Amino acid sequence: MREAAQGAQATRYLPSAVGAWTVGEGRCRFRVWAPTAQLVEVHLLTPPERFIPLARRRRGYHEAVVEGVEPGTLYRYRLDGTLERSDPASRCQPEDIHGPSQVVDSYFDWDDSAWWGIPLREYILYELHVGTFTPEGTFEAIIPYLHELKTLGITALELMPIAQFPGHRNWGYDGVYPFAVQHSYGGPDGLKRLVQACHRHGLAVVLDVVYNHLGPDGNYLGDYGPYFTERYKTPWGGALNLDGPYSDEVRRFFIDNALFWVTEFRIDALRVDAVHAILDHSAQPFLQELGLALRVRAEQMNRRIYAIAESALNDTRIIRSRELGGYGLDAQWNDDFHHALRVLLTNDRGGYYQDFGELEHLAKAFREGFVYAGDYSAYRRRRHGHSSRHMPAQQFVVFAQNHDQVGNRMFGERLSQLVSLEALKLAASAVLLSPFIPLLFMGEEYGEVAPFQYFISHLDPQLVDAVRRGRREEFASFAWQAEPPDPQDIATFQRAILNHRLRSEGHHRTLFEFYQELIRLRKELPALAQLSKEHMHVVGFEREKILCIRRWCDVQQVWMMLHFGRSPTSLRLPWEAGLWHKRLDSAEARWCGPGSLVDPEVKSEGEVTLNLPPESCLLFAHTAES
Repeated sequence: MREAAQGAQATRYLPSAVGAWTVGEGRCRFRVWAPTAQLVEVHLLTPPERFIPLARRRRGYHEAVVEGVEPGTLYRYRLDGTLERSDPASRCQPEDIHGPSQVVDSYFDWDDSAWWGIPLREYILYELHVGTFTPEGTFEAIIPYLHELKTLGITALELMPIAQFPGHRNWGYDGVYPFAVQHSYGGPDGLKRLVQACHRHGLAVVLDVVYNHLGPDGNYLGDYGPYFTERYKTPWGGALNLDGPYSDEVRRFFIDNALFWVTEFRIDALRVDAVHAILDHSAQPFLQELGLALRVRAEQMNRRIYAIAESALNDTRIIRSRELGGYGLDAQWNDDFHHALRVLLTNDRGGYYQDFGELEHLAKAFREGFVYAGDYSAYRRRRHGHSSRHMPAQQFVVFAQNHDQVGNRMFGERLSQLVSLEALKLAASAVLLSPFIPLLFMGEEYGEVAPFQYFISHLDPQLVDAVRRGRREEFASFAWQAEPPDPQDIATFQRAILNHRLRSEGHHRTLFEFYQELIRLRKELPALAQLSKEHMHVVGFEREKILCIRRWCDVQQVWMMLHFGRSPTSLRLPWEAGLWHKRLDSAEARWCGPGSLVDPEVKSEGEVTLNLPPESCLLFAHTAES
């Protein structure tokens, strides 16, 4: 019975529900949702120019199969004989957001039929922005670097949003055509070539999608129908209509979009942006419906496909199973882990960082996931979150840096510009040796120094001024006094482009090799490869600023010591009797450290005393054979 219900769900969500699709022999099917329009015509702009009326169907859809339409044809829709707009489900916008849509051929010569995806527990994420990862700023320009990322140990490439946005410079969260791949990045074929190359290298591809708002510049969805509602507001403007009148088709539009990415482009996972801003009080929440649709599509395609949420709510309903009243998504970002780690490293206390600063905060993040689990938050001036203690470790994505935490600083400083090399190694150890899914932000692995500031290339001057004012107001809670860089200035964008040559120079090369070693240990040591909070014991020493973590499996146990103090110290710990082998010491000269204070092997009689340099990480392993 369940299989039949899932089959019905899958049939409903065809990837071609809306848009323009070639159907062979010079024919193209056009389908658009415009429930309030009495007449919708497709205006074909490529000669011979003509208007073709679409037949009105149930629930406000209009469609027709039109002869003599080849890939490359430009078109718009005309509503009720007057208003012309591009296709809301446009697959390509070659003349930017205000230009016509273009019919594309969906055919691509895939050669990854043996690719099934990788288990979520094996994900080691690498978040990148297509426009600044290389000077070319295209999908295909990323491909030569895939071998390097594979050598580092990365298993999944996460792309910041690539839906068509205004101009050529944007973080991607101002997209207004959810189905159109950013033309300046290389369009649909460029993305497919990148995905295929990733799969050849054994890398999964994660795509950041935005289902909580659309950008303001070029957003014409409201001209077609009630895509938005006045019942709710988001920080970025009107909320999507996911639970009011006509909301079934709005939900279908965005769930079709999710299925479009995983089907047409063979994306392996979706990172769903800011789900706390997806406002929906229906009995079957949009996120639950999205997760189910992706699960069914994965079964149909015999592939591993995941949904990973970004949320500021500390709400386990997002990742709890549907049988237990949750939404059933596979994982979510854990900002609490980042904030707890960041404050220990930098002593930042502005904005939301004021809720952190004790070693116990990071200890709790290791033990449970969320730090704020119904606790009072001074920043929010209320209680926040609930316990994630019983949620599996592999459902949490942790990081020391990401696009938000770097880019939402006034000057976009990376951690490499704020702390010492020893602290960078310490941060990397905390993330990569944790039992959670780790995420690196592009360039982090070698200590990139290029700032990553917020940048745009909006076409509306009034909107540009509004964004400038908004950035100033956003920084007010952090008490930063300077004038923020102009997000519209091309120099702000150009400063963010990575300098990959650094990876082979001096301490940058050493840091890269250190990250490589951490990932190797994570994969090869059985006690680390098993992502389990239940097989972990965490002890914090607040005065010494040392976090001690014991992890174990059937054949091995490890002790990891993370020392956040600024002075050398010693610590006595109860260790199982036997011979323990040092597997990592960030203070060693090979890692450009001040020098190790611990022998390569330590024999325990039940206790050991360890000397730790400032801002250092030690990892020891003991196996049954030792």
